[in-house]
Amino acid sequence: MNSSIANKDVAAHLHSYTNLAQSGQVEPLVIVQGDGIHVIDEKGRRFIEGMSGLWCASLGFSHPRLIAAATKAMQTLPYYHTFYHRTNSAVAQLAERLLEVAPVPMGKVFFASSGSEANDSAAKMVWYYHNAIGKPLKKKIIARRNAYHGVTAVAASMGGLASNHNDFDLPIAPRFLHTDCPHHYRYGLAGESEEAFATRLAQVLEEQILAEGPDTVAAFIAEPVMGAGGVIVPPAGYFEKVQAVLRKYDILMIADEVICGFGRTGNMFGSTTFNIQPDILTCAKGLSSAYMPISAVMVSAKVYEAIAANSGRHGTFGHGYTYSGHPVAAAVALEVLKVYEDDNILARCRDLAPRFSGALRSLVERRFVGEARTVGLVGAIELVQDKVSRASFAPDRKAGVKLAQYALEEGLIVRPLGDTIALCPPLIIDAGQIDEMFSRLNRALDRLEPELS
Repeated sequence: MNSSIANKDVAAHLHSYTNLAQSGQVEPLVIVQGDGIHVIDEKGRRFIEGMSGLWCASLGFSHPRLIAAATKAMQTLPYYHTFYHRTNSAVAQLAERLLEVAPVPMGKVFFASSGSEANDSAAKMVWYYHNAIGKPLKKKIIARRNAYHGVTAVAASMGGLASNHNDFDLPIAPRFLHTDCPHHYRYGLAGESEEAFATRLAQVLEEQILAEGPDTVAAFIAEPVMGAGGVIVPPAGYFEKVQAVLRKYDILMIADEVICGFGRTGNMFGSTTFNIQPDILTCAKGLSSAYMPISAVMVSAKVYEAIAANSGRHGTFGHGYTYSGHPVAAAVALEVLKVYEDDNILARCRDLAPRFSGALRSLVERRFVGEARTVGLVGAIELVQDKVSRASFAPDRKAGVKLAQYALEEGLIVRPLGDTIALCPPLIIDAGQIDEMFSRLNRALDRLEPELS
């Protein structure tokens, strides 16, 4: 490796979500600058960041208003906490604004620094709430197989991905359960419509709740669109049917809006897009366009009032983080919400979604693309060895990894999720850039197809 930064990185840096055994064999991609929807490496190569980093840089990588907001906040109050009734101007205004834009009426907002922390906090609040209302046995949380909700011990336990469990001694039993993944293409029966598939999954969920005992099941957590689990768009009627089961057994609905929140699906929240009525909502990523680490947990008035009363009995609500409501992060998030409004980002997403969807869905004409899944400005293609049987490639073929590498060489960053390739570009992308993004992905497919034949 000729790069001094790459050499230092290999020598000292333990990477997230990386095959650490290959450290030193794979040269790190050293990103030195961001500009709009592009990032630039130390060799001067410009890439379309087709994943907004990690589903998060919704306003791109150089927005002047966000830089100005961060600078002003850093110069005014670089840090303060929110323990013991302390607050700051930015976090108070941000909490107020989030309640205004929430998809359903909410009571209060709690702040953390990441989606993992937000989901971990939501789980703890669920347990605290049920103790507060005199239902101490109601503690189990049901998520979906293949779901991702973060990497703390609790958040990873809620998730349904084996890579987040293997040799971490997770999930924590018996608090966390998993039900069927709502991926119609993979798990629907022959001839089964999306509506019938959704009905069957809701029935499976109800049977699972009854088997566990409804008085032991506290909450159900779901992303409106499953992100890291493969960009799984729910089948028609899914959330309506699931929520009917939850209401029947007095089970809380947690909407994990970490990826879908703030315009990604064409509405401010994916809950609106898919008619979800959450009791608790977690969000992050697009909250600050990833310019600063911040996340939030919105809780309904019902949940908040029980939590507040219980904290009175204990003398404190014994949960929170050093950086909860950090004044610089909150100031940036507040400015991000203003930019979304001033620049009509939601309308922009809705206007561009047909172009994005059309280009993505056209890829099913390619030889090894079995399915295209999309809503708003997020989507994915799934590579298959055979379109008729929908047979996947053997893992050692590394079809998804190879396509992502070819895309990188063509100047496009995508994310392989097994043999699913995800796209989640910044919401500031324009029509011409969408066309160029898919042109580069098609060139990558041109290079991959002969290798897979």
